[in-house]
Amino acid sequence: MWADLARRTNRLVPDESVAAVADALDYLCLAQLYLRDNPLLARPLTPADVKTRPAGHWGVCPPVNRMLAALGPLQAAVPDGYELDILHGAGHAGPSALAHAYLTGRLGRAHPGLSQDATGLRELVSSFPRADIGGEITPMIPGHLHTGGQLGPALAIGQGTVLDAPHRLTVVLIGDGECETGTTAASWLATRALHGTGDHGTVLPVVLLNGLRMGGPSLLSTLSRDELTAYFTGLGHRPVYNDGLNIGQLRQAVAEALGAAAPLGIPGPSSVLVLTLDKGHGVPARLAGTPAVHKTPLRDPAGVPAEFDALADWLSSYQPAQLLTPGGRPRPHLLPALPQPRPEPDGLPAPRGCVAASAQVAAHASGRPFAQVIPEVLRARAEQGPFRVFSPDELASNRLDLTDKHGRPMPWAVEVLSEELCHAWAQGYTETGRHALVATYEAFAPITLSLIQQQLKHRSVRRHAGLAPLPSLVYLLTSLGWHNTFTHQNPSLTTALLASGDRTLHLLTPADTARTAAALTFALRKLDRCTLVIAGKHTSVHHPVETLDEELRHGIAIWPHLTHPGPGEPDLILASAGDLPAEALTTLARRLRAERPRLRLRYVHVHDLTALAEDGTRPLALDPGAFARHFGTRAPIVLATSGHPADIHALLGRRHPGTRLTVLGYRDPGRPVSQDHLRQFCGLADTSLWQLATTLTDTSKEIPVP
Repeated sequence: MWADLARRTNRLVPDESVAAVADALDYLCLAQLYLRDNPLLARPLTPADVKTRPAGHWGVCPPVNRMLAALGPLQAAVPDGYELDILHGAGHAGPSALAHAYLTGRLGRAHPGLSQDATGLRELVSSFPRADIGGEITPMIPGHLHTGGQLGPALAIGQGTVLDAPHRLTVVLIGDGECETGTTAASWLATRALHGTGDHGTVLPVVLLNGLRMGGPSLLSTLSRDELTAYFTGLGHRPVYNDGLNIGQLRQAVAEALGAAAPLGIPGPSSVLVLTLDKGHGVPARLAGTPAVHKTPLRDPAGVPAEFDALADWLSSYQPAQLLTPGGRPRPHLLPALPQPRPEPDGLPAPRGCVAASAQVAAHASGRPFAQVIPEVLRARAEQGPFRVFSPDELASNRLDLTDKHGRPMPWAVEVLSEELCHAWAQGYTETGRHALVATYEAFAPITLSLIQQQLKHRSVRRHAGLAPLPSLVYLLTSLGWHNTFTHQNPSLTTALLASGDRTLHLLTPADTARTAAALTFALRKLDRCTLVIAGKHTSVHHPVETLDEELRHGIAIWPHLTHPGPGEPDLILASAGDLPAEALTTLARRLRAERPRLRLRYVHVHDLTALAEDGTRPLALDPGAFARHFGTRAPIVLATSGHPADIHALLGRRHPGTRLTVLGYRDPGRPVSQDHLRQFCGLADTSLWQLATTLTDTSKEIPVP
């Protein structure tokens, strides 16, 4: 379908129109970098028209602009029910994305001050890089997909966008420097993990083989044409080469590449378009092929006469008056090659009944083992609509049996031995409106920290742009360090994400398997969150679920079966966050009630760590009254967490209870130790807890009550 559409538009839309769009994009990029006035050169250029401190990236713009121009007629002709998305791996092409959005009119709709008129054009040029939109690609620029500033994941994210979406073509623009990253390198091969997992759309990778990364030649550019062909062929891709100089030939190459592009997951080779246009094409000859083309090749044209003359010649070579009207609109001969603005897709309906549905799941799961319950939850979710589970070859290890009766993996569960790919596939899937889960070992989830942070930044900008909420990013962190060898102990993902301060972050620490089932159900229904469910696969202790509703709604609850009734300050407060801490502290609570019956005890379980945050900093943060109801005002508190104690201290911030709070959690033992020794080392062994509790309560009775 896509190849036929490309061939048809090649016949119907003149190459001259597409070439004019490419020139207009190049000119607008250059003008954004350098001009503060006189955007169409309506009068002779003067140094006063030039920015004194030009900023931005020129080098990647020419090849990106040629691809945007060549794909424009296809985008304009996409029939209803189909989608053609362009995903930028090179976020530096911000000027290109802004210029394209301006020419199509979408920029003016999103930002009225940048409308297609003389005032909007002057503002576009003079205000770059704008603080409110950014100099690189962000969701503030309509019509362009980019998923964060990190190089590497673009191809895998593009693959995620077309999973279970046979109507979608995603064209991924990949810099040749980006091909040096491990994530991109793995993405070429990883499509084999998707064979037979569903009916998918098509990805067309476009490698911008422009020869240079920021500091010098790219590694990919050091390969001969034969070596490059052998490289891509060995990875299962058929390269189509074009230098981008002749727009007609580039359009034919796009049609050829689309003709050889197989839907994702189909065995056999699929195409990759290799665009070999030099980086910074069009720069003054003395700068061509140098690292100077990466950003602003002419560093000070306002102050250096020779650079000013070079800039004036460079700008005028595009003949901008032949491309744009004095009113800042594209000339008529550009219009056939420009896609028209389309309405934004409808957002997902707001989820309802999340607590009730999650409580129902917990009631069914109560008293049953992890290996039975959690796979049931995931299978049930898969029956409700588009859903994917991604795991780095650890489903069986994590006791998640997602196979059919013949032992074959369910088509919606994908394993590949790369945490980065699992995240990127899930990111592409959720960014296109479907729900996904990444299930992995707690110790190795931090590998994806930067990708998660980039996605959270991307989502934050989406919200600022007023775009519709998307499905949440959900991680299930199991195989916890408490039951693993020394090398598999690392709960630091939560620590790092808490430091970001992102208000959409929720860290669920369920006390048992029933609560884990409820937490997953709840997290997968919610929109626009980042939720980590931290739950051990070895959990065997079960607790009453009468407070589950409160735990889900507020992230915290007092457990009445372990709490002395009545008002007043207790003698001791025990608080657990996680399944192993709940097991340890409930054992302590029962012993205290049996051996010290006159001791007034309060037991609190923290289901969502963010409930502990300072009031107003996070959605579930307890207000001062609720905090006092849970944690008192004078009684000593023992809080046990499955992660680092520092997480608790950081969350509490200025309302930290001070010396009356003792936080116990994971401490790195510095060498391999037994599980029992680790609990003892971290203060969570039964004898250690008993000694701590009795010491605290004996001491507290000696403190006079004010």
